[in-house]
Amino acid sequence: MRFHTRKWIKPEDLNPNGTLFGGRLLEWIDEEAALYTIIQLENPRIVTKFMSEINFQSAARQGDIIEIGLEVTSFGKSSLTLACEVRNKMTRERIITIEKIIMVSLNDEGKPHPHGKKRVEYVKDRLGSSH
Repeated sequence: MRFHTRKWIKPEDLNPNGTLFGGRLLEWIDEEAALYTIIQLENPRIVTKFMSEINFQSAARQGDIIEIGLEVTSFGKSSLTLACEVRNKMTRERIITIEKIIMVSLNDEGKPHPHGKKRVEYVKDRLGSSH
């Protein structure tokens, strides 16, 4: 699992119990999955189709730093399936796991669009040998 983004937990991210609000964390995960998919599939028209069961395992508190990790589990014809883990950088505890997030590539009419990708690409894969 590659951890791409860090977030600092601020007062506006907290629920009435003083811990990270789950809805805020899900917003961050959804955004990170979309950004990752846009880059991988080279298409800015991406939507979240499915998110599997969400399993909260620990809490984060104000001042904690969390990391959001994503891993590609499969490529579909017009989709990319990801797994997600969020961990607390301060306590080293796992906060949440999501086994399956399906992101779909769309065409200009908003319909699923085949992307033609078969494997994860990194920036170095897309750059010519002269760079």
